[in-house]
Amino acid sequence: MSHITEHHVTQPVHWRVIAAAVAGNVFEVYDFVIYAYFAVYIGQAFFPVSGDYGSLLVATATFGVGFFTRPLGALFIGSYADRVGRKPAMILTVTLITLGTLGIALTPTYATIGMAAPVIIVLCRLIQGVALGGEVGPAASLLIESAPANKRGRYACWQIASQGIAVFFGGLFGVIITSSLSAEDVQSWGWRLPFIVSLLMVPLTIYIRRHLPETLQETVKQEKNTRHHVKGMWREHRSILIIGLGIMMVASIASQLINYMTSYAIKTLHLSPGIAQTSILMAGLITFFGALFAGRLCDKYGRKKVLILPVLALSVAIIPLFSWLHDAPDAMRLLTVTFFISTLITFPTTAVLVIVPEMLPAHYRSTGTSLIYAIGSAMFGGSTHFILTALLAWTNHPVAPAYYVLFAAAVSLCAMSVLPETRGEAAKSRARPVVD
Repeated sequence: MSHITEHHVTQPVHWRVIAAAVAGNVFEVYDFVIYAYFAVYIGQAFFPVSGDYGSLLVATATFGVGFFTRPLGALFIGSYADRVGRKPAMILTVTLITLGTLGIALTPTYATIGMAAPVIIVLCRLIQGVALGGEVGPAASLLIESAPANKRGRYACWQIASQGIAVFFGGLFGVIITSSLSAEDVQSWGWRLPFIVSLLMVPLTIYIRRHLPETLQETVKQEKNTRHHVKGMWREHRSILIIGLGIMMVASIASQLINYMTSYAIKTLHLSPGIAQTSILMAGLITFFGALFAGRLCDKYGRKKVLILPVLALSVAIIPLFSWLHDAPDAMRLLTVTFFISTLITFPTTAVLVIVPEMLPAHYRSTGTSLIYAIGSAMFGGSTHFILTALLAWTNHPVAPAYYVLFAAAVSLCAMSVLPETRGEAAKSRARPVVD
């Protein structure tokens, strides 16, 4: 099942390659997840549904809509990156995410324009989903193809580390806004500020990506259309896709649980918005530094250890952590629980974006990585906020989220157990380059 390929690197790895992948990923992930941070306020502004959880349920469902268009981005933009090049695909994703962000930042509320408001918000979420679905594969491929075989982990890890940067700045804005503005001002206009600020990153991101070197060789590019390209990948590498989706279950659900902790802390634990946003701020820092450390561990000890051991630890700890948090909810316990969950899920999430691109040949690398990440996010991550909110509303059991994560961990561990270890194969391939 393993297919280790070595892309010829004719020049040293430059920091501008990493900066290009990081800049776009920070911008896109930041815009995508900032919606989750302010879901309580967005729900009240655009979805005036009755009940304690009514508007939040609709807002989180709309958050999930963006996940379900990620596979479209993976199919078309991921395939485009394999057939034409990583560089044009990465410029396209930035353009799309800008359109979605602009719409969310400027759309009037339901009270102002009625049903047009939620329709526009849903459309913007769809566009953002397409963009992010097409972002991960080309960026991961660029990093893998630019790195020496024995350092792929420490370069590929920037894909997740950059998401940590996005989460950190989203949390930082949340803390600043909720602590410096009144609740009325946050609800009225304050939640829009992080979206508007993110638009300032657009010119720099496009500039950096326009000056990227192209890592997809001309000899690898294919004239096939998207349909034939995807059919060929499914025929030749379906086992990698299926196993990758199994691994993505716990990665998607646990990662979205961290984003959901803001709403959980406010609605279920009745903590202040400032404390809730502080937990996200810390989670971003943990993801950033944890991913960099995980990348080095992947290179030193292998991908499978970094995948499996943290998920085993998460399976043992998740229920006691949530029970402990619920027994006496306060800032210290919320931050402690967020710290452990963020740390444990960052390692396997990083490792999967090392091992999957390594197992795919260059002409399927972007498409396959994009599909695994996007479909996994859509199937599992996209529904997480809604499912957790529904579980809490239906069961009135504050530990319900932990049981959902435990189930996901069990499924993903089964998938991880059948993966081959690619670290040794990657190291051997340095001595005998393989032409894709």
